[in-house]
Amino acid sequence: MRTDRGWRRFYGVGWLLSAAAGVAAFAQWHAYVREVESRAEEAERTRDEVARRRAVEERLRIARELHDSLTHSISVIKVQAGVAAHLARKNGEEPSAALLAIQEASSDAVRELRSTLEVLRRDDDLPGNGLDRLPALVERASSSGLPTTLAVRGAERALPAEVDQAAYRVVQEALTNATRHAVDATATVEITYHPTSLIVRVDDDGVGSRQPPVPGYGLIGMRERVTALGGRLSAEPGPARGFSVVAELPVAAGD
Repeated sequence: MRTDRGWRRFYGVGWLLSAAAGVAAFAQWHAYVREVESRAEEAERTRDEVARRRAVEERLRIARELHDSLTHSISVIKVQAGVAAHLARKNGEEPSAALLAIQEASSDAVRELRSTLEVLRRDDDLPGNGLDRLPALVERASSSGLPTTLAVRGAERALPAEVDQAAYRVVQEALTNATRHAVDATATVEITYHPTSLIVRVDDDGVGSRQPPVPGYGLIGMRERVTALGGRLSAEPGPARGFSVVAELPVAAGD
């Protein structure tokens, strides 16, 4: 009887020791898994840092190339337009609206290029141009031969910088396309503030803009800007004539 009781105790102690060993093994295995995961996360962070550094280096390279190839040419255009306007006034003539539009557009292009270069040299995204510059953009489009009106609906409020810039760029590209392709057209720009979104709409009534859009860099860039923010973009001929660009950009209710 004592022998049976002793074996039972022996077995009980054995089970306890086995359970303790199992718990210890599980804890050790769990610690090993955590260590492996930590190493994997550290390797992923290292890869991200390398990729980020390479992206910054590429931005700097692009910035230098843009500066070398574009700034000089645009500055020459600006200077030549200014000289032509000066000579016209010196001869007692008023410079043409097209010449003044070229002078103003080249000045804006130089300013925007510098802003873009600053962004490329930075690690974070820039605010850049925003909807506060729309009146000047609309005026410039009108002076270039595309009479344009601007309407703002809803309660205006501060927007996230990336949404503000994307909305401006959509209008800018849409008006540029209308100026190039629409014949004897007028354009309307409508900005509508909703509680959780911003709607940007640009319509023209030109005949030449009735063709389906050709996916050039302007339209592709416009779509990429909008979709990157979780928005939607449509660019298509109107029901009777003209062309319409509509962008819906999500905006958090608290923004």
